[in-house]
Amino acid sequence: MAEEVLIPSSGKITSQLTSSLLAVAFLTSFGSSMLYGYNLAVVNSPFGYIKDFYNKTVVSRNGTGLSEETLTLMYSLTVSVFAIGGLLGSLIVGILVSRFGRKGTVVNTTVLVFIAGSFMGFSRICGSPEMVIIGRFITGIHSGISLSVVPMYLGEIAPKNLRGFLGLVPSIFIGTGVFAAQILGLHELLGKEEHWPIFLSVVVVPTFIQLMLLPWFPESPRYLLIEKHNVHATITALKWYRAKCNIQAEIEEMQEEQRSLSSVETLSVWKLLLDDTVRWQVLSVMVINVGMQLSGIDAIWFYTNDIFKFLTHVTYKLTKCFSIEKLGRRPLMIGGFAMMGFCSAGITVALILQTHLSFMHYVSVCCVVGIIAGFCIGPAGVPFLITAELFKQSHRPAAYIVGGSLNWLSNFTVGFVFPFLQMSAGSYCYLVFGTICLGVAVYVYIVIPETKNKTFMEISRLFSKKEAVLETQGLIHVDQLKLKKMNGYGGVEHASLEFDSSSSVP
Repeated sequence: MAEEVLIPSSGKITSQLTSSLLAVAFLTSFGSSMLYGYNLAVVNSPFGYIKDFYNKTVVSRNGTGLSEETLTLMYSLTVSVFAIGGLLGSLIVGILVSRFGRKGTVVNTTVLVFIAGSFMGFSRICGSPEMVIIGRFITGIHSGISLSVVPMYLGEIAPKNLRGFLGLVPSIFIGTGVFAAQILGLHELLGKEEHWPIFLSVVVVPTFIQLMLLPWFPESPRYLLIEKHNVHATITALKWYRAKCNIQAEIEEMQEEQRSLSSVETLSVWKLLLDDTVRWQVLSVMVINVGMQLSGIDAIWFYTNDIFKFLTHVTYKLTKCFSIEKLGRRPLMIGGFAMMGFCSAGITVALILQTHLSFMHYVSVCCVVGIIAGFCIGPAGVPFLITAELFKQSHRPAAYIVGGSLNWLSNFTVGFVFPFLQMSAGSYCYLVFGTICLGVAVYVYIVIPETKNKTFMEISRLFSKKEAVLETQGLIHVDQLKLKKMNGYGGVEHASLEFDSSSSVP
């Protein structure tokens, strides 16, 4: 059941990665996360064929063709409707994971891919541009769900010392999906006019493989115990996913979390936002998800060769998979955002001076490489992982809805705002991105604790201590000192300690 694979880990301990854990990470990422990357890039190479199909269809229906502006609008809708679907998917993920479980959601939502693939694959035969747009919208819904549920599932099945390693596997497959779309879009493969419907619908192949194999693996042990109260299924799942470990200790840690949540139901987004006990966790998820999209990375892609971009992305991802458990999440986020911030400022200087100093062209290239490297080091994958780690079971689905929604909204916003920002600010537009990146780095340094090798309960207590420190500052009065103490989760409740007048501050 569990062939052992050894990978380097932090310090003196050698972590054990079972074949079952590795198989689930690859299956969920290959059949779900990779599709997000593929669908981001798949409409780029056949855009001329798609626009031509739209025009010919309208001519056959109405006898007259479309203007170039209308064709561009229809194609823009085809591209952007994917993000609208992604936003919708991120909003419903909480309901799905609570009802079907983590693995169950991944398996059940594969039906969306087959529906979308059918719409896009048969669109030309049916002479329907609407089928292409609807198909793109449905794939967006699936991607919006996958971006949240896959990291959530992997974060819950992984032992605490391997959460970082497994949590970054989906982001590697996202980059692989982008590269696969670029390769399959070559004229020698599926880049011909007659093949573009197949090119759009080929996403059903990895999803079919996932559907055939993933149901044989167990559900998340944490979901089975904390939400379904099924101890026997939990033990079975842990035995499947673990080689040599103290299963009893893991069960006890989950039961401790279960007891702390005995009177707490799974929170809605609104209740999560109103919950003072997790306000710093919620704010942290908001900051890092918005910062990831507003970092300016989308603007940088225009300056890089596709092959170079893919190799850089995957190389840093593979390196980070093995370094995240050694270095930790916090240093990677701080270092990644800080590097992007300084390099964005460097690009601004280089673009301004390149007409006067020829070597500034090389400086700008180095800064572009630095921004990509910084993005891959931290912002590209850690936010999805850290969202799972900052919350306990009752709050996690709503937290993913908040993070995912802001991620998609920010993505959509950047796509519309950047062209206008570039026209109005010129070279200085990168200072905006640089300021955002440095601001996020400072926030992470001040607020977010290190979560490496810590249980979900331990992480909650870290935020409790930070909350207590922040709340007690400035609370000293003349004759009374109001303090706060921890409740069971990571929040604080009011208590007061009376001081006599002799101990009062004058």
